[in-house]
Amino acid sequence: MHGGAQTGWLLMALCAVSGAYCLLRARTGTPRERRTARAEATMGFGMAAMAVPAAAVPPPPWAWAAYATLFGAAALRASRPALRGGHHLHHLVGSLAMVYMAVAMAPGAAGNGGSQHTGHGAAGAGGIPLLTGALLVYYVFYVLGSAGRLLPGTAAVPAGGTGSGGHGAGDFGGGAAGGPEMATACRLTMGIGMFAMLLTL
Repeated sequence: MHGGAQTGWLLMALCAVSGAYCLLRARTGTPRERRTARAEATMGFGMAAMAVPAAAVPPPPWAWAAYATLFGAAALRASRPALRGGHHLHHLVGSLAMVYMAVAMAPGAAGNGGSQHTGHGAAGAGGIPLLTGALLVYYVFYVLGSAGRLLPGTAAVPAGGTGSGGHGAGDFGGGAAGGPEMATACRLTMGIGMFAMLLTL
């Protein structure tokens, strides 16, 4: 992830496609399913914007404050539903991780030496190693869990049911626009993207 711009463009494309798919899911389903899909679309498009290589499209000075404000608001909105656990808790973690990355990648952040990296930040972007490491571990397990639900024999979810632990791939909005497998694949893609972006801190 500290390499050339091609990786950044690829990550941007994957996150943008995931965000677009989530928007399609937001057109159908119950109100809760639509809210979940909109939250995931916001995450996908936000990650796509942050992944654009700074060497190709230098971000405006206000971009980092805008990211932090947007995802800070998303975290506040997700905080109460997160008490119920499940995917709402994951949305809260993801929103807070986006705020953390926006602050760490902002110009003037500790350790930010101005060198380019895959996204809009710098290769030496200022992050807190312990917090970055904890988020990386979280996303490793999230990605592995999502990938496991795509394996034959685990992807199929009975009508009205859920995946393992009561909050699997078919929890919220999985039945529309492609089925639970596509929804899980979308979340898996964004989880990998978040892991890759955290590696640059």
